[in-house]
Amino acid sequence: KSANPQWREQFDFHYFSDRKDMLNIEVWRKDNKKHEELLGTCQVDITALPMKQTNRLELPLEKHPGSLLMLIAVAPCTGVSISDLCVCPLGDPSERQQISQRYCIKNSFRNIKDIGFLQVKVLKAVDLLAADFSGKSDPFCVLELGNDMLQTHTVYKNLNPEWNKVFTFPIKDIHDVLEVTVFDEDGDKPPDFLGKVAIPLLSV
Repeated sequence: KSANPQWREQFDFHYFSDRKDMLNIEVWRKDNKKHEELLGTCQVDITALPMKQTNRLELPLEKHPGSLLMLIAVAPCTGVSISDLCVCPLGDPSERQQISQRYCIKNSFRNIKDIGFLQVKVLKAVDLLAADFSGKSDPFCVLELGNDMLQTHTVYKNLNPEWNKVFTFPIKDIHDVLEVTVFDEDGDKPPDFLGKVAIPLLSV
């Protein structure tokens, strides 16, 4: 019941410099569980923002009254990566040795917030649900840890996709849960849910 809402929410997105994506923002109004109405959209060109500083932006909503006030900071992130199986970031013996030394018992209290890294190798899925009329699916896999999210490429028309990707996350909270979700890409429509698994970090 507000025309001037304050959310004060923070989100982290992993933006890779080889991509030229725009940050798309939508504002919605919800009457009840079933009825939603789009109140406006706006875009931010990430490449145009200066690095390593907080940018205060007031963005007018396109074709609708109102504006959105945001703080956006573009900063280099360490430890987050998507790579192929053959160039696994933590597979290098010298790098593993450095990491072992960094997280040894005597260095435990050097940086309390630096908990460690999680590396996930997403190999393949087997016997997925057929989401298309052709009896196939266009699956991709999304990995979420805390508010970090990375995803694989889409393997088209396949119920047994092989992704063979390595995902590396910095761990911010040892009590976080790794959520791995498989979706079916559906063009301009929202993707269809094909399945999910949740893995608490403390169980690894």
